[in-house]
Amino acid sequence: MTPNFVENIDKLDLENCSREPIHIIGKTQAHGVLVACDPQNLKITQVGQNVTDFFGVTFEELFGNDLSFLLGEEQVKDLIELLSSKDLPISQDVSINDTNFLMLGHYSGPNLILDFEPYKLVDNPFLFQKQLTRILNQFQAAKSVDQLCDFVTVLTKKMFGYNRVMIYRFDEEWNGEVIAESKEEGMVSWLGLHYPATDIPTQSRQLFLKHRVRIITDVHYTPVPITPELSPLTGEPLDISRSGLRAVSPIHIEYLKNMEVGASLSAAIIVKGKLWGLIACHHKTAKHLDFYQRESCRFLAQMFSTELTLQENSALISQRKLSESLRRQLVVQMNKESDVVTALSEGNVKFTQLISSGGGAIFMKDRWKIIGNTPNQEQLENLMNFVKEQPKSLFLTRKLSAVFPEAKVYKETASGVLSLKILDNTYIFWFRPEEIQEVNWGGNPQKKAVFNEKEQRLSPRKSFEKWSEKLMGISQPWQEIDKDMARALRENISYILLAQQQEEIEALNLSLNEANKELKLFSYGLSHDLRAPVNGMKGILTILDENHRKELSEEGQKFLQISRDLNDKMSNLIDDILEYSRLNNTGDLEVSSVDTLELIEEVLKFVNAKGSYPKTTLKIQSQLPKMKGDRRLLFQLWANLLNNALKYSAEKENPKIEVGTTVKDGREVYYIKDNGIGIHPDFLEKIFEAFKRAVGGEFKGTGIGLAIVKKVVEKHDGEIWVESEPDQGSEFYFYLGT
Repeated sequence: MTPNFVENIDKLDLENCSREPIHIIGKTQAHGVLVACDPQNLKITQVGQNVTDFFGVTFEELFGNDLSFLLGEEQVKDLIELLSSKDLPISQDVSINDTNFLMLGHYSGPNLILDFEPYKLVDNPFLFQKQLTRILNQFQAAKSVDQLCDFVTVLTKKMFGYNRVMIYRFDEEWNGEVIAESKEEGMVSWLGLHYPATDIPTQSRQLFLKHRVRIITDVHYTPVPITPELSPLTGEPLDISRSGLRAVSPIHIEYLKNMEVGASLSAAIIVKGKLWGLIACHHKTAKHLDFYQRESCRFLAQMFSTELTLQENSALISQRKLSESLRRQLVVQMNKESDVVTALSEGNVKFTQLISSGGGAIFMKDRWKIIGNTPNQEQLENLMNFVKEQPKSLFLTRKLSAVFPEAKVYKETASGVLSLKILDNTYIFWFRPEEIQEVNWGGNPQKKAVFNEKEQRLSPRKSFEKWSEKLMGISQPWQEIDKDMARALRENISYILLAQQQEEIEALNLSLNEANKELKLFSYGLSHDLRAPVNGMKGILTILDENHRKELSEEGQKFLQISRDLNDKMSNLIDDILEYSRLNNTGDLEVSSVDTLELIEEVLKFVNAKGSYPKTTLKIQSQLPKMKGDRRLLFQLWANLLNNALKYSAEKENPKIEVGTTVKDGREVYYIKDNGIGIHPDFLEKIFEAFKRAVGGEFKGTGIGLAIVKKVVEKHDGEIWVESEPDQGSEFYFYLGT
């Protein structure tokens, strides 16, 4: 066999074990009989092929027959009553052909699954219940998890008589370790041995969450097929994952045989909804526990799980109190110190104390702060770039070099890393050094399988002798509390940084407001001061035009006209700037009820609409609601909007303007529509800004008119917007809140 073939076997072993459909295995163990029924009419649909051995009837007699054929009318009535209570699973003592059975029932999809096991009365069926108080007292007296585990192994062995009882604990990668053991004298101890995750694959661990106690009565049993193989109700294999009779994977059976185990029982230890470990019982020969004994074992495991949770929670609470105290001190330091990095790294409490580590680093505002043993700055830069690519803001590993090979050169310092993104380009790192561990495995974990030449299939490893391995490049694991503290610290830092930014913004805003006030006064004063020379220039140009035009050449007359036009433009610009400044400095509004139609007619006369735009058709709604506001400012609003509508539609063949009200989003709004040149989409958000124009020089204007309109509307607690397309006209909508 070539080395490559061996490697392929290892890969196949991992895949086969993790994908084996053990919940629909189609066979049962031999210590009982499985019967499947249609719960609607209790017709028997599937039966284990060992039915004759237990019931003295054939499969052909049972299949398709009513369940009363097997149980009799009275026992079926009792079953129907139990099923109607919906308190599943059910258990019922029944008699079939003068033999006592315990019938256990549960639903599997549309199927009713009934397990029948021969039942013998025990001398004292309530022994476990009588011992309950003593067991609870001993559980609560345990001073540590190790002591508690030791007690459970001794108690379980005494109660159920297995040759070896172990507490098997899973680590974060689902490898197992025997952390407590009680065994017969002369047996080799497995205490402290580790086993790879593939020994108990994923689907097996998941089944323990459904079926807490799993018994294998006889490792050397012959599997009993279920007939027919497919359920007549679904056309699919029967899911018997919750059946106590479910057969066992052939690979697992061979695994137990290789361990020289004749029977086994496993009870799940569930802590906080997760499979923490197993109470694992092994016997050298065949051994059966009836349902009530298995229930006692399940209850014992549940009591153990509860006490284990209490013990772990107690230790966690103590650790959390200390961590919370350190975190609060860090918050106090950050509130006192303006620089967050200094507060975290140079105060009485340092951030590396919050989460146990050999060193740490902070990257904030493009600089590093390093404490303790860490990679150098160049290595930190590369590591941070790697962390930035991770999908979550909290990244942690105890095997950094396995995911980031570059870290091999500094594994002694940073085999473990926990990194936290605070804000963009702000990170905190905690590092844990390499801890070389010598792990004792139950057999070589690299040799998970061998090829069975005889049966031409994979077989599990045969040797479980102690096999030692040095694990390198691994740190102590990060705990849930480490992640919780990191997240809590991130919230604290984020809040403080945002508060600092808020203070900076408020200070800047105050400065900007002061500067804005000064700028407004300056612009108003400057505009006012410019009016006199501009008016003086206008007078001179008028005199020159009236008295000396004929003396000028044709070119001189042209320049004179350009000068007068520029003077008019400057005068209009000064007027608009003054008006805009006046709006910014206006205090309280002089609010009154304004007749809208009357105001519009006044505006149209002011802009000389009939004389300047004789071709324009103007349609105004006859009944316009009155407006409430400052009449002088409302005049400015209508004047600018109507003047723009007239100006930008004048070149159309049939210019039209429409004024009225409509309802938008449940609110009555005013509108001014024209069929003019329209506005390009790029300018729709900009046209209300001062000095922003969406048209070229062919149309006169200062670029302040719509800014004045927006300011007037805002002063009246309203809103204005425009809907327009190029060459399709414009529609301005606004409402006032006053």
